[in-house]
Amino acid sequence: MIEAAKIWNEPNNKSHWDLLIDPDWVMFANLAAAAGKAIRSTRPLLPIVLGGISPIDPSFMRNMQSRGVLDHFDAVAVHGFPLDWNLWQIGEWPAKLEEIKAVSNLPVWVTEVGVSSFGAEEVQAWGLSRTAELLIGRAPRIHWYSLFDLPSAWEATTRHKEAEGSSYYRHFHMGLLREDGTPKAAADLFCAYAPAMGLCQWFHFEDHRLHDAVHWMHRLGVTHLRTGLSWADSFRPNALDWFDRQMEALAEFQVTVTFCFTPEHRGIEPHHTSPPLDVNEFADFCASMVDRYCTRTGVASSPASADPPIAEPTCVP
Repeated sequence: MIEAAKIWNEPNNKSHWDLLIDPDWVMFANLAAAAGKAIRSTRPLLPIVLGGISPIDPSFMRNMQSRGVLDHFDAVAVHGFPLDWNLWQIGEWPAKLEEIKAVSNLPVWVTEVGVSSFGAEEVQAWGLSRTAELLIGRAPRIHWYSLFDLPSAWEATTRHKEAEGSSYYRHFHMGLLREDGTPKAAADLFCAYAPAMGLCQWFHFEDHRLHDAVHWMHRLGVTHLRTGLSWADSFRPNALDWFDRQMEALAEFQVTVTFCFTPEHRGIEPHHTSPPLDVNEFADFCASMVDRYCTRTGVASSPASADPPIAEPTCVP
């Protein structure tokens, strides 16, 4: 069920890692290395990816390299949203990939890239086509964020909240599908780029959208999916039952699973962005999940460096 294991999500973003506690990422480096070792000992040939950095910052990657973290990884990942939040233009994507490749000496995956429809659906549709043009053939994995709009009753995972102004509300309009499940203009285009472009879709605990997501991914020709298994959620009642149902529903796809989110009672501070009290507890969680859901001892050929297929139309939404 698992194509690759990904360690953390945007560790250089304060919305996902507490930089006041760990300003130089020493604790994060220890966490990442411990998790990499644990996964390697459990599934030696499973590709391991260092969590998608946002912003795309070569200095962060140099930091990880200097601490020996990258020795435990097969690829590194980046996230970019140049039409919504980043301070660079969409045409700079190839240069951004080369910057990270140059300092990491590893394949660079794009595990989140997207455009909101906050301003106009036509902007999102154009951004999808331009992103595909810039990234297909340059990155071994591309995961468009996301399939669904974030429900308006939920909160976006960001420390900034409404202080971001309109930027905060863009989080709620990143999907190919509206909150009510109807497709946007970009959905009509997406299947022209699948399977070379996959999807990133986070599923909340006992997410009601899971089976609709499977239906739509088949309809769009998706083969590669990135999602997450939350360490924090693992302490909820019936957590393994939910994890089993989620992974069983996604078994037909090549899934990159992101492991992240510190349980409040296991963090230095009681928050999911906090470094844990003991990094080995997180490493043990990663290893147990890989052991449970990766049904092979390894993979035939590592997708970390495989060339992506050429995009061809595969379906009509």
